[in-house]
Amino acid sequence: MNLKIKPFIFPFLILALISNSLSCRHPKSKEIGVSKMEIKKEIFGSMPDGQVVEAYLLTNSHGLKAKIMTYGATLISLEVPDRNGQMADIVLGHNRLEGYLRRETNPYFGATIGRYANRIAKGRFILDGVEYFLATNDGPNHLHGGLKGFDRVIWKAEPFQEERAVGVRFSYLSPDGEEGYPGNLNCTVIYRLTEDNELRLDYEATTDKATPVNLTHHSYFNLAGEGQGTILDHELMINADYYTPVDAQLIPTGDISPVKGTPFDFTIPKPIGLEIDQVQGGYDHNFVLREALTSLKLAARLYEPKSGRLLEIYTTEPGLQFYSGNFLDGSIKGKSGRTYQKHSGLCLESQHFPDSPNRPQFPSTILRPGEKYISTTVHRFSIK
Repeated sequence: MNLKIKPFIFPFLILALISNSLSCRHPKSKEIGVSKMEIKKEIFGSMPDGQVVEAYLLTNSHGLKAKIMTYGATLISLEVPDRNGQMADIVLGHNRLEGYLRRETNPYFGATIGRYANRIAKGRFILDGVEYFLATNDGPNHLHGGLKGFDRVIWKAEPFQEERAVGVRFSYLSPDGEEGYPGNLNCTVIYRLTEDNELRLDYEATTDKATPVNLTHHSYFNLAGEGQGTILDHELMINADYYTPVDAQLIPTGDISPVKGTPFDFTIPKPIGLEIDQVQGGYDHNFVLREALTSLKLAARLYEPKSGRLLEIYTTEPGLQFYSGNFLDGSIKGKSGRTYQKHSGLCLESQHFPDSPNRPQFPSTILRPGEKYISTTVHRFSIK
């Protein structure tokens, strides 16, 4: 059979053949905006008993990187760009596991905190008529879960990838009686690095016996870069009209006081160092966040003028602990090789209020069987 090609069809046929040839030689040339999100797994070290500690490096298509390890479900590093596109790690910590194993060199750098973040006075509380005694690790008080809180255990890790995020799901079963707490508590914390330049943390927990639960994240941020001086020039806004004053042991007095006219007023952005000398010991206080129309509300905005890096924190929690790194004293050498002096980093810990199990006027932190603890905090990064 003889096929005749009409003259007007011939140019289109040639174009089709050329297009097909290019497609065969460059199969990805048509895929515009292909995601470069990645998850890489590595061995970060081994515990003294031989348990292997894994680390997961999350990367989004814009180049932001977050590394999280199974020990303490801990954020090791977080790289974000400045206004010139230069990347820097903006959280304090260590390059090796050994630095995280001793409390003297690891004041909760980047850790997941539980079963109860912050302080419980005298390490005791009464729940349903029963008095419970917790481990005391901050003078006579209980701090951040006790001697072996969630920051010092190995979590099970499951990496995942979604359409617009990469992440790791960490899970841990805290047994009945651990550090003095009642009930078997099944906990999950999910880290997501999103295509919107957000580091999102979602917490869930269930229990078989009534117990206090208050989970948070404890990164020390320095938006100029880890090891790059202090955070006193950072400009901070906290979306709170009230805070909870504390006594000499940093235990809330039970009062809820207005910030207006005090050094605790961050409703309008100001340099952290502006009035810090008027706060004995520096900032280490819980702020009562303003209510919002949605459960996820703006908690704080942190800006570093030289780099232009801007961090916004959104949370479902009612409170935010602002800690200005007062106990850093130069004895810890960090990832950059520089020592961490006082105020080298700051923490912005979304939470329920400290000592809530002993303060009925504070929002309750009691989780009961059949209920689910759910909490979300988002760290959103941009340039100003």
